[in-house]
Amino acid sequence: MTTTDSTPPAPGVLPPARPVPPPPRWAVRAAHVAAWSTVPSGVWRVALVLGVPVGVMEREEFLAAFPDHSPLIALAYVLLIGAVAEFASYLTLGLVRPWGEVVPRGIPFLGGRPVDHGLAVLAASLGALAVTALWWVFFFGGLLTGPGPDPGISAGEAFFIASYAPLLLWGPLLAAVTWSYHRRHRARAGA
Repeated sequence: MTTTDSTPPAPGVLPPARPVPPPPRWAVRAAHVAAWSTVPSGVWRVALVLGVPVGVMEREEFLAAFPDHSPLIALAYVLLIGAVAEFASYLTLGLVRPWGEVVPRGIPFLGGRPVDHGLAVLAASLGALAVTALWWVFFFGGLLTGPGPDPGISAGEAFFIASYAPLLLWGPLLAAVTWSYHRRHRARAGA
């Protein structure tokens, strides 16, 4: 025997929203690649500050840019840059995870509230545009304005390129995952 409750919801209580369709597998994979794309360059920068030979730049040359050539200030700078990049790239996962639909309860003042998907799409779109422009201009601009063609590439230069090349994926993958997130929310609204 089935029963249906036809009583209207109490005043001020919204009916439950339709669930958002799950993200496609490609979007989940793309979000993970985007989240991990910042790790190699962060490791390269930490290695540089710690004095590990990275081939492109010496530790002392890098430290010269900081007051008193301080390795502590340089390390703090590198760790801060890395933390900001990691945190920003990690947010891509929110577009394919439940915490991208409802703010986790542990977040003060916002926990348990639904995420404004329009604001999330706007922020992620602007982020995708910014990191794409930044890394593509930095990477290819550096190649185009660098010294003339060199017949060979050193191991240090190859290590540097391998460490920073994954950043070229971050923006386009974030844009693709954002598009998927937007489509899933639009499908829910249209259902």
